Amino acid sequence: MTGLAVLVVDDEPLSRRRLTRLLGKIDWVGRIEEAGDVGEACRMIGKTQPDILLLDIQMPGGSGFDVLERLGPAPPVAVFVTAFDHHALRAFEANAVDYITKPIEPGRFCMAMERARCAAASRLQADRIVELQETIVSLKRALNEQPKWASEFWVKVRGAFVRIAPENIIRFQAERDYVRIHTAGADYLYQESLASLERRLDPADFVRIHRSTIVRRSTIVRIKQAPFSTLIAILTDGSEIRVGRTYAATLRARLTRTHLPTP
Repeated sequence: MTGLAVLVVDDEPLSRRRLTRLLGKIDWVGRIEEAGDVGEACRMIGKTQPDILLLDIQMPGGSGFDVLERLGPAPPVAVFVTAFDHHALRAFEANAVDYITKPIEPGRFCMAMERARCAAASRLQADRIVELQETIVSLKRALNEQPKWASEFWVKVRGAFVRIAPENIIRFQAERDYVRIHTAGADYLYQESLASLERRLDPADFVRIHRSTIVRRSTIVRIKQAPFSTLIAILTDGSEIRVGRTYAATLRARLTRTHLPTP
């Protein structure tokens, strides 16, 4: 089968660009379209009838579950794109059509898409509906069992994946379309935008102090006053990070006021 249509559903433009770039390298993929939220996805599915969905799970204003539950009697094959940690994925692996974890590894992506191609070719619609219903139940159970905040980060280092616990992180620094994770004595490039990452961080542990910087609260050892009423955060690794004016009030509210200089 050639020329299969794929609809990419993700609220992050950067994630959609990465997925469409990977899809463009697959010779049997034909039309590629995008949707940024649940409503747009449902409208496009009804209008264009894609063969395969690349479906994010957590999106503002709805979830991938909402899209699946609105599919008609001839649903496309769904491949989930998730930010779940590796242990939670095992909870629904047996019932999922397939899934891809963020950050996306190209080899795993190709494997998932080949499974999707085979499923689309089979055209066993009744079986596919049952699979989707089982997947929805399993994914919802896994989502409910998940902690609300990210409990670990996996980064690729010299061909292997390394786990970083949040308590070992000093700060996150935006670096173009990526984030650099700084720990004591090492830093790692992580494939996610700072805005997306911020939604997954526990605000009790992390605070954004600049449009390009999120720091772990316990690593702030001192706040000093700089010229023009600017605040500078000094961290445990000796870093001095300027506090953006739009974030200063939030920082004051979330840290003990006696630790901050009076402007």
